[in-house]
Amino acid sequence: MSDAPFRPTPERVLRLWKKGREYNDSVNLTETVSTNESFFIGRQWEGVKANGLPMPVFNILKRDVLFVVSSITSDALAVMASPIAGAAENEETRFEAKVLNNELNALAEVNELSNLARSLARDAAVRGDGCLYSWWDPTISLGDGRMGAVRSELIENTRVFFGNPNDGEVETQPYIIIESRESPERVRERAARYGAERAEEIAPERSDDKCTVLLTLWRAADGSIHGFESCGEAVIRPEFDLGIRRYPITWLQWDKVTDSYHGEAMISGLIPNQIFINKAWAMSALSLMTTAYPKVIYDKTRIQKWDNRVGAAIGVQGGDMNSVARIMDPAQVSPQIAQFLEMAIEQTNRSLGASAAALGDVRPENTSAIIALQRAAATPNELTKQNLRRAVESLMRVYLEFIAGYYGVRRVWDGENEREFDFGELRARPWSVKIEVGASTYFSEIAGLQTLDKLLADGHITLAQYLRRIPEGYIPDKGGLMNEIGGGDEHGGN
Repeated sequence: MSDAPFRPTPERVLRLWKKGREYNDSVNLTETVSTNESFFIGRQWEGVKANGLPMPVFNILKRDVLFVVSSITSDALAVMASPIAGAAENEETRFEAKVLNNELNALAEVNELSNLARSLARDAAVRGDGCLYSWWDPTISLGDGRMGAVRSELIENTRVFFGNPNDGEVETQPYIIIESRESPERVRERAARYGAERAEEIAPERSDDKCTVLLTLWRAADGSIHGFESCGEAVIRPEFDLGIRRYPITWLQWDKVTDSYHGEAMISGLIPNQIFINKAWAMSALSLMTTAYPKVIYDKTRIQKWDNRVGAAIGVQGGDMNSVARIMDPAQVSPQIAQFLEMAIEQTNRSLGASAAALGDVRPENTSAIIALQRAAATPNELTKQNLRRAVESLMRVYLEFIAGYYGVRRVWDGENEREFDFGELRARPWSVKIEVGASTYFSEIAGLQTLDKLLADGHITLAQYLRRIPEGYIPDKGGLMNEIGGGDEHGGN
């Protein structure tokens, strides 16, 4: 990579953007994402000429994706910042860490961090990559008269172009281009606000009356991130300093692909299984509709027309009545078809950790056994879970940069009194940002409920033990019901 400073112009940005699109086309990104999204939402027969074949959809993909996403995002997340290992620790650094943790957790609440993590994981599972873009929003109030906070939004991986497409690390990129589609009126208004020239040239490009806006980000010589916004050959916003030292991009690959910043989606490898299951069900359904129902064979020389009405009389012209007509036995559908379909679904689920144990559908002999089985079933997804946690930690480091660069001097509470604190001083020392996992279930609430149901049905727990552990909202007036049964026998099995 050249050490020369990056000098953006609208023409150069256009060339780099087209180069990025060519790379995405070379890895078939747009078509893959479109196909995966269609299969995920259930449009699995699009473009197929069925020629009368039934088109059933047994969408195991959506269930499996949602299960895996739920399992890797089920833990409660908490942000923990501390001076990096080896740094001097004293009363002032402990105070700074406390202030920083309060602000990071406030931003996590404003941006609904748990929902962001789920959306990020969902996009990565379906599209191959999940991406969050963060920016400073001066209109947000954090209380106490303080205005301004960081906002994060999910953007599609097809709209993000890395300067080095063979490297999936965000911070090593020479530049990053983000594409968006906006109305020309809004873009011209923004261009005029920044005093840009040729703003009147901004016009719709397609039938949707929108134009393509390109935001180019790069790292300047002093380490800060700079931006440049353009539309076609017109400048919207000249070069500006974002005031942060990290790219405001959080990138999550579902499965890493060598020499590519795009990952492999979870759905991509499962689509052939889904197609096989749908086709097998379709052919079985067609076979049932055409051969499974009994047919009547009759002598046309003696009966002019067969009458299927209930109780209707059928006239016969002489001869033996036993040879007039008979019912042809229907063809038998091999039970191996149904068994093979069940096996295909089961093996697909098992490969993703969505086994019967993980879903709470096994017969438990004791509580320790079922929890052990569920933890073992979650093992295949542990690496993806760690990658998601790493991505969230990267997001928190972006938040730290915005806090240090934008908060300035604000009044904070030191435990006893209010005092002024210059958030810019946070850059005077390196910080370690970690995501702490809070107490939560290993799996979804539904899976836990199914496990409780089986434990109660098999007599391993009492009704009182069951009611105390069932999540709120499933049984009206749960407390009243527990009082009526008198708490139950805590030690009895049946």
